[in-house]
Amino acid sequence: MTVRTAELLMGFATLLVSLGLMWNVYSDGLRIGWVEGRGPGAGMWPFWLSLGMALASVATIIRWFQGKTPESRSTEPYIAPETLFLVTVSALSILVLLVLMNIIGTYLSLMIFMFFYVRFLGQHTWGMTMAFVLGAPIFVYLLFEVALTKYLPKGWPIFEEGFLWIDNFRWEYF
Repeated sequence: MTVRTAELLMGFATLLVSLGLMWNVYSDGLRIGWVEGRGPGAGMWPFWLSLGMALASVATIIRWFQGKTPESRSTEPYIAPETLFLVTVSALSILVLLVLMNIIGTYLSLMIFMFFYVRFLGQHTWGMTMAFVLGAPIFVYLLFEVALTKYLPKGWPIFEEGFLWIDNFRWEYF
């Protein structure tokens, strides 16, 4: 696919999404205008922002047909093969991360993901890899479970029970 084709497809895609959002706001019966004594209705910002996005999409399509932008005239490939490989591997590894989160929990799956991504995909040193493998789950734990008190998935019961000792330690000594 060329850059030219990608720009046209994106113009049509964002136009369809915009129209869909506008229809959703309208069909749900959300107030688009001003509600007396309360302010803007619940659908005002989604509707008008979607309309703005739709108008920008129409402008992109018109400019594409007129050939006014460099992108609308470019016949270069939209994505280089090596970039497509990285995007595909990244998307698949994130999918595996999400599946593993339901099985072995957030923290262990994050460690596996970071190990794969930093060491094999990023080709970083072992020191950098281990810093991310250990640092990322600790940071996520401290941010979500300690600071925000939002518990993340722990996986199957055997993994959840194994993780309880960390919570017990934290509640007992801190």
